[in-house]
Amino acid sequence: MKKYLIKRVLLMVVTLFMIALLTFCLMHIVPGSPFTSQKQVSQAVLDALMAKYNLDDPLWKQFVDYMIGVLHFDFGPSYKYTGKTVNDFIESGMPYSGTLGLVTLVFVLLMSIPMGIVSALRNGRWQDMLLMFIATLGVTIPSFVIATGLLYIFSFKLGWTPVYGVDSWKGYILPMIAMGGYSISFLARLMRSSLLEVMGQDYIRTARAKGISEVRIIWKHALRNALIPVITVLGPTIANLLTGSFVIEKIFAIPGLGGYFVNSVTQRDYTTIMGMTIFYATVLIAMIFIVDIFYCLIDPRIKYE
Repeated sequence: MKKYLIKRVLLMVVTLFMIALLTFCLMHIVPGSPFTSQKQVSQAVLDALMAKYNLDDPLWKQFVDYMIGVLHFDFGPSYKYTGKTVNDFIESGMPYSGTLGLVTLVFVLLMSIPMGIVSALRNGRWQDMLLMFIATLGVTIPSFVIATGLLYIFSFKLGWTPVYGVDSWKGYILPMIAMGGYSISFLARLMRSSLLEVMGQDYIRTARAKGISEVRIIWKHALRNALIPVITVLGPTIANLLTGSFVIEKIFAIPGLGGYFVNSVTQRDYTTIMGMTIFYATVLIAMIFIVDIFYCLIDPRIKYE
């Protein structure tokens, strides 16, 4: 197990390095600089700005200097917001994105797992068809369409929730539903198909032949194995929810990470793009790693040698 953990950590470091390198190269392939959009600025001023942020150095030196800063958890200053650093954006945006992500994650788990179980146990009946119809809608309808519809009905027409912002707990309700719609539908369908597959295995038939109650068969034998594919998908899902949805945060005017990232791309704020990308990739890789470790707890047959 120790050897496996060391290999995985080394692989995570290499993966993050390659993501940073690829992002850096893609940013500099596009002609121009973060200051080319500024109008009525002399070439001398532009040269001074480039020199101030060391953008006139060779690309390899810029990348090495930036990665040295990353090793010290310093993602650099913002080129577009004077006096602001990327760390400031993450510190100010993560509480909003993280809170919305945690609330949405709990909502997703409380809805998707029971939906999948009920649908599998009532396979072919009206409960199954109704739940899968709802799940199909959740997968096919884009989140921004759901968000717009929820805003129109519950905020503009009924006035039950705020139009924008998360100053109160009511502000999290509509973003939670809009952001969790796809995940609920996808995990519910995955839970249903996984549980149906497990219920058809020989050891389930053997347990029934021994006279074990159906409730015990489902909760002790079937459900534990059926959760493995669901947990596999939970890693990236948790990372996506915790780091926020760019579109949902924009629609509901939530000051999370999404707004900073979108603005950095449109304004070509190199350090912010790099910092946000590395931060998101770190959370994603960490969640996948944690999910792999949880496999051993759920299924004793899985061993990491």
